[in-house]
Amino acid sequence: MARVAIVTGGTRGIGAAISLALMKQGRTVVANYAGNEAKAREFSDAHGIRAYKWDVGDHQACLDGCAQVTQEVGPVDIVVNNAGITRDGTLARMNFDDWNDVMRVNLGGCFNMAKACFPGMVERGWGRIVNIGSINGQAGQYGQVNYAAAKSGIHGFTKALAQEGAKKGVTVNAIAPGYIDTDMVAAVPPPVLEKIVAKIPVGRLGHAEEIARGVVFLTSEDAGFVTGSTMSINGGQHMY
Repeated sequence: MARVAIVTGGTRGIGAAISLALMKQGRTVVANYAGNEAKAREFSDAHGIRAYKWDVGDHQACLDGCAQVTQEVGPVDIVVNNAGITRDGTLARMNFDDWNDVMRVNLGGCFNMAKACFPGMVERGWGRIVNIGSINGQAGQYGQVNYAAAKSGIHGFTKALAQEGAKKGVTVNAIAPGYIDTDMVAAVPPPVLEKIVAKIPVGRLGHAEEIARGVVFLTSEDAGFVTGSTMSINGGQHMY
């Protein structure tokens, strides 16, 4: 029986690429989404991947959503915490809601999904959790104290939870993407984007599929000895 994988934020951008790559790997994939129903429906219809709507920053919603997936699809053995938001601004301009929303979704979502799925993984003796961090959680970024703090927290969360799951057959790892050619990056003004690419040693933006391939490895049977690690996929922009 195919293992069930949940990808949060799994119907668009990097999340969509991860969902498709895991499906090709033979997993039964469920894509979580938060708001864009039209895009989620389009993705689900196009690829035959079930899409479930809930806010990963809502603790009870995660418990209920994962329970529904378990009942309707099967026990969850793989979780990819990809969902994230930005509320950029310098500290002087950032209000508490900007801070709190990003922490609640980006970091809190990892906790909420782990609380929902980690115990079952431990009980069954097999599990894979991959948390999507960021180069900006490693190196920092001007105007992103909330986002950088949340993503940096993900890396610490990963290392700590990995120690809890190691003897139980549950691995917990992170991927820290650099700048990827998603819609969000495409919206950056060309002069700014040129400066970003100029700082990337390989000379280009990354592709969502390159992040997805990292997830495929970390969630595979072959990666059982890899846990507590952060895989940096950033074209050499930050060697950490």
